[in-house]
Amino acid sequence: MPAWLADLYAILDATLRLSTPLILCAMAGLFSERSGIVDISLEGKMLAGAFAAGSVAALTGSAWLALLAAIAVSMCLALVHGFACITHRGNQVVSGLAINILASGLTVVVGIAMFSRGGQTPSLASEQRFLPVDIPGVDALASVPVFGHFISAVINGHNILVYLALLSVFCTWWLVYRTRFGLRLRAVGENPLAVDTAGLSVSGLRYRALMICGALCGIAGAYLAIAQNASFVREMTAGQGYIALAALIFGKWRPVPALFACLMFGFLDAIAIRLQGVELPGIGEVPVQLIQALPYVLTVVLLAGFIGRAVAPKAIGTPFVKER
Repeated sequence: MPAWLADLYAILDATLRLSTPLILCAMAGLFSERSGIVDISLEGKMLAGAFAAGSVAALTGSAWLALLAAIAVSMCLALVHGFACITHRGNQVVSGLAINILASGLTVVVGIAMFSRGGQTPSLASEQRFLPVDIPGVDALASVPVFGHFISAVINGHNILVYLALLSVFCTWWLVYRTRFGLRLRAVGENPLAVDTAGLSVSGLRYRALMICGALCGIAGAYLAIAQNASFVREMTAGQGYIALAALIFGKWRPVPALFACLMFGFLDAIAIRLQGVELPGIGEVPVQLIQALPYVLTVVLLAGFIGRAVAPKAIGTPFVKER
């Protein structure tokens, strides 16, 4: 295999790993925002889920219990967001920002109280994490030129949550566009009054959307703490929830375009990691800080004017008041 092709496969392999939390969060945000609820609290729910997963894995030694704990904690925060925005018709942006601030501070305080490690959880052993798995039958394809090498080097060898993230895109598409629930979900984000007139509960549909959103954010947080890494570190989400929201907007609130937007951000991040310490001809060594800032700069540039006209659901951000 040529060296350049091996490097490309390595970058694509890293792209899948780095895109996984973005994909899960983008699909989570799609459910919430398609129902008419602005959700900038993806970051906070993912961070809280990561802390719950790292803590439970360290205390119990079970990665599956840690995953369930992450989902439960994230769904509880989604309920808080729903209670503020749906039940009490509060400002959705303020509520989401409050959850982000709460998660940022509470994970550190509770982490220090539980483990006395400055907000970090203990390092996890291999049996306490989700480890890479081999896809059955891949060895038989390894000898096939190009295609076999691609499957073996890029697709195979990831942990189960990476494949779950890719599966979530198909499941999201099917739920939103091929089921009665998806039809009602899209309707409640466009015209909640019509949904209410049809005898359906607007609040119930929005709460269900937020529950799905919380579950996916919890899986994303668990991936960061017990799959991609071996412990929880304070602020380990590093703005990925906001990038996922940007990818969702870039994908115009549709699953497959949002997937490609997440892969694009992950690809840039993978390239940035490989460029650290590399001497570029005529430029020299690129500063690490500049490389680390590239995904965030790209987010601003794309949203500033390169995504075309993105039309959000018409009722997004507007509290529903039931007519008497």
